[in-house]
Amino acid sequence: MNNEQSSPPTGTTGAPDAAGAVGRMQLVTLELAGERCAVDIHAVREINRLTELTRVPKCPAEIAGVINLRGKILPVVNLREVFAFPRAEWGDQARIVVLEHGGRETGVIVDRVHEVLRVDSALMDPTPVMMRTVDTSFISGIAKLRDRLLIVLDLERLFRALNLADLDLPGEAA
Repeated sequence: MNNEQSSPPTGTTGAPDAAGAVGRMQLVTLELAGERCAVDIHAVREINRLTELTRVPKCPAEIAGVINLRGKILPVVNLREVFAFPRAEWGDQARIVVLEHGGRETGVIVDRVHEVLRVDSALMDPTPVMMRTVDTSFISGIAKLRDRLLIVLDLERLFRALNLADLDLPGEAA
C-alpha cells in the first residue's frame, strides 16, 4: 500500500472549517471487478493474502466461507456477490481485508488493495440524486479526487444488510 498523501483536485483549497481545522479522512482504496472503491482506514484491522476458505453449508451466496485467523473464526464476504459484479477467478493480487464493525471482525475479498489516501472531507459529496434508481444503500459518499471519483463504502449499512450478526459461527477455533 502507498501511504502518500493525495493532493486536492484543482480548484480546492483545503481551507479550514469554522473551528480552524481541515477535516481529513484516511481511506484505503480497493479494487473490485475493475472498479475502485474505498473504506475508512479506522475500520481496517489487517490485510491478508487470499487463503483457502471453508464453505459453510446453507450460508447466503455472498458469504464466501470462513477463515481461521489466529484461532478466531471469521466470516468472509464476497463483495462481487454483494454488488452483483460478474464472477471471476481471484488473481494473485486478491486479498482478504479484515474489517471491524460493531465490535465484530469480518473479512471481505477484493481483487486488489491499492493505497491509503488522505482526503479533505470537503471533497466528499453525498450520493447524487441521479443514482437513486440504483441501490446505493452501501455508499456513504463519493470523493472527488484530481483524476477520478472514488466511491466510499458505508460498512455499517453493508454489514447490517448482510445480517452477519445472525450467522451462527463459533468464535474460537479448536
